[in-house]
Amino acid sequence: MKRPPVFRQQIFRPHRARRPGRPHPRLKGLSINHLLPNVLTVLALCSGLTAIRFAMQGRWEPAVIAIVIAAILDALDGRIARLLNGQSKFGAELDSLSDAISFGVAPAFMMYLWGLNGAGSLGWIAAMAYAVCCALRLARFNSRLGVVDLPPWAYNYFTGVPAPAGAGLVLLPMILGFEIGPQYPGHPAVIVPWTLLIGGLMVSTLPTFSFKGARVPAQWVVPALAGVGLLAAMMVSQPWWTLSIVGTVYMVTLPFSIGQFRKLQRAAELMRTEIVETSAEGGVDADPATDMDKADGTATEPEGPAGDREPSRPA
Repeated sequence: MKRPPVFRQQIFRPHRARRPGRPHPRLKGLSINHLLPNVLTVLALCSGLTAIRFAMQGRWEPAVIAIVIAAILDALDGRIARLLNGQSKFGAELDSLSDAISFGVAPAFMMYLWGLNGAGSLGWIAAMAYAVCCALRLARFNSRLGVVDLPPWAYNYFTGVPAPAGAGLVLLPMILGFEIGPQYPGHPAVIVPWTLLIGGLMVSTLPTFSFKGARVPAQWVVPALAGVGLLAAMMVSQPWWTLSIVGTVYMVTLPFSIGQFRKLQRAAELMRTEIVETSAEGGVDADPATDMDKADGTATEPEGPAGDREPSRPA
């Protein structure tokens, strides 16, 4: 004799067909690693905009401090992005827009209100030329991201003066004016050609030191740290003289960077010539162009000056 079923079949609902999946997956949230560099970039942008506000109020010293803060944040975002593996195309574009405003528009606006307006239309032309040169420099940098156009021995060089350094240099007359008065540094005959000069250096093809790949010898580590502490103390006690000295030293290094770059270039040319001659004497059937590429490393290494920022963080 069969036992009756414990549950009646009528109490269960009939099987329902499952809905088809979403045609597009939901957007995933960003991790902190990807978000933190962009937060620093936005803070740098806000600092540059605050400098414009201070300039409109005639508060020049806080305006310069805001530009310095923007430069520090700009130097940190790219390094943190590489350390946290938070590179992204969005971050690269955001960084370029932030740099164009903080180091292009804001310094040009500050210099025009501070002294360039005394030159009339010529002063406005100089301010616009600087801002345009900064934008062109950033656009050139973005267009060359990921393009192998320089050998690896040039990894420690920028092509032209970078945007943060250009902002500091163009504001150098104003910084000097805080200590010695604006009569001479703020004269239109001085600041108009100076502004045009810095804009030209930014869009030039001159090799300039990046200092990002420089290594400190072991015996110089302690003196270097002591120097950093001394620089910090000088920034607290005499900020304007310290910034003026730093800007002047950077300008002095430009001829040395060009000379060192050309020295490395001649050494690479000599090495390529020796490789070609050795291949010809040994009867090796090799492509000279390939050997020359191997000599300078262009076949295996990324570009040099653009190496300071991966495709996620442009200069």
